[in-house]
Amino acid sequence: MTLGKSARRFQEELDRRGLDATVIELASSTRTADDAANSLGCAPAQIVKSLVFRATTTGEAVIVLASGPNRVNEKTLAAHVGSEIGKADADFVKTTTGYSIGGVPPLGHKNEAVLFVDQDLLGFPEVWAAAGTPHAVFKISGAITEILPKHTVVDVT
Repeated sequence: MTLGKSARRFQEELDRRGLDATVIELASSTRTADDAANSLGCAPAQIVKSLVFRATTTGEAVIVLASGPNRVNEKTLAAHVGSEIGKADADFVKTTTGYSIGGVPPLGHKNEAVLFVDQDLLGFPEVWAAAGTPHAVFKISGAITEILPKHTVVDVT
């Protein structure tokens, strides 16, 4: 199966980092954590949502890797960041990460960002994350924190 441009670029990033992971593109929808879990045959909590926010005082990107069913408490997140935050628009997400909303992977971003990891993701032997497009995913075996750049593990709810 031939990968689309963004998924192929992310696969090359995984290979460059020496990570043993393969990007796959699904024919079915992965727009929600439930959709992705149904397609992959895993629990929705094993789906990594990459949510991009913007610190209002500094303008810097804040990325939260959240477990599928969890909703990020923006006030709690703002306390960790030390600034009010707002959801990033599509242009900011693309400029910061190099990927469009729905396909933002947990690593390999175009620009540096403050990265938070939902502690609930650490309770699984494997999780699945976006890999460059809304239909591309890859499996992370072991703790997600082992493959990430500098990050902070928090309770995002």
